[in-house]
Amino acid sequence: MSETHLIHAFARDGAGGNPAGVVLDADDLDAAARQALAARLGVPETAFVSRSQTATRRVEFYTPTRQIAHCGHATVAAFGLLHRRGDLPEGDYVKESIDGPRTVRIRDGQVFLRLPSPTVAGERFSAEALAALLGLTPDRIDAEDAAIVDLGNRFLHIAVRDAAALRAIVPDLAAITVLSDQHELIGLYVRTADTDTPAQFARTRMFAPHYGIDEESATGMGAAGLAAWLALRDALPGDRGWIAQGDAMPAPSPSLLEVRVERRGRDIEAIWVGGKIRAE
Repeated sequence: MSETHLIHAFARDGAGGNPAGVVLDADDLDAAARQALAARLGVPETAFVSRSQTATRRVEFYTPTRQIAHCGHATVAAFGLLHRRGDLPEGDYVKESIDGPRTVRIRDGQVFLRLPSPTVAGERFSAEALAALLGLTPDRIDAEDAAIVDLGNRFLHIAVRDAAALRAIVPDLAAITVLSDQHELIGLYVRTADTDTPAQFARTRMFAPHYGIDEESATGMGAAGLAAWLALRDALPGDRGWIAQGDAMPAPSPSLLEVRVERRGRDIEAIWVGGKIRAE
């Protein structure tokens, strides 16, 4: 018999975070049942956890409208719940997904997901086109710093000039949906380097209406892609840092995501993204 939990991943100071459904013992639920349950829960993503012959657990992810290959915050939520229940002690584990295995690490009360080295698409976008998507004027966009980064999920990363511009975004959800379909994107991951503390190298927002997510408060795959994009250009301040998300939303849910870059020499071997959970 499956059991359903609501877990907030990437919580900040015991509050906020991004809600994820976590369905344990989901082996007997078929795809239609999983999609129906994800739609009923109505949170950005729901993780369905079942037995695996090749890994610690098999985990599949559904948004309210469709299945998705990977999800950072729902992975953190699922493995954080398994750890809190006493099913998994601290250590390294393997998550089986529809897109292959991924390493998950539980350490010091946090859950981290290891993602492969990134690929960056060659598409370019004008400041005018990006500004139209976000309801901003072109002077508030740094078009030279925009890129599609793929770590298993594709996001278009966009930089805005300051925190005021980030808060001022009024997304054109219909246009973002069309663009996402054209470029096989999950959505837009928008950032500024205008943060509250030096340890935070970015403050972000994420829009994925193509997957039924108008906006969410913490995006593990987006955060990892951002760290990779900056690290590739030697623009990341060190190989470890934090991203704040969720505090610029109309209904704020402050979240904190930690990212770490794993290198072999100067080459990026992998990106780790992680954080803490809280349960309702």
